[in-house]
Amino acid sequence: MIAIRDRVRFEETDLMAVVYHARYLPWLEMGRVAYLRACGVDLNRMMDDGILFPIREINVKYKHSARFDDEYEVQTTMQEFNRAKMLFAYKVVNVKTGKVFVEGTTTNVFTDKNGKILRLPPEWFDKINAVYQQENEAKNKKTD
Repeated sequence: MIAIRDRVRFEETDLMAVVYHARYLPWLEMGRVAYLRACGVDLNRMMDDGILFPIREINVKYKHSARFDDEYEVQTTMQEFNRAKMLFAYKVVNVKTGKVFVEGTTTNVFTDKNGKILRLPPEWFDKINAVYQQENEAKNKKTD
């Protein structure tokens, strides 16, 4: 799991003083980018190589409302990974109380600049797969 922390900004809240529902999506993106960085992936370089990774599907379950100035942690794990796609799982947690604000998943596919699905070359696959495999090994040790 890769975790990052931040605080709710005033501009992310609505007239009810809670985080507007669509504002959680950039937080998931922050977690996804942090995960790939932890894998040693330079996203700009990957895109320069002609590899894009658009989102194909998003699922979000809202559990508790975040409010202005709440400190939150985005916990990101990779649930599935192969040469064609990545499936990330997220939890956004209130740092102070431990309450889960949001749980969700995103599915990204790898494409070329024309949107044609491609298989991720070994240079990129190996970096991501190393972290993915470490996560799975750690998860399996916990269940043993």
